[in-house]
Amino acid sequence: MKKVFKALNDPTRRKILDLLKEQDMTAGDIAQAFEISKPSISYHLDLLRQADLVVSVKKGQYVYYSLSVSVLDELLGWLMSFQKNNDIK
Repeated sequence: MKKVFKALNDPTRRKILDLLKEQDMTAGDIAQAFEISKPSISYHLDLLRQADLVVSVKKGQYVYYSLSVSVLDELLGWLMSFQKNNDIK
C-alpha cells in the first residue's frame, strides 16, 4: 500500500491516471500532454506500474498503458471502511 500512496502523491502521476481513465495510451501519447521529457514520463509510468496502478501491454512496436482497477478498488474499499466505522459511533 506504501507504493500506491507514493505513486498517488505526485500531481504528474495523478494526471497520467486521469488520462488513462479515458483510454489506453502509449508513453508517447501520454508525454504529449506534458511539458516534461519522455524519460521523465517513463519514470512516472514505472512507479505507477510498481504500485500496480497501471498495466502495460505490448502491441506490435508500441506499449500501451491502461489503468489497473483492482488496486484502485482495494484502496477505495479500505478508505470506505473508515467511513463505516465512523457511522457506527
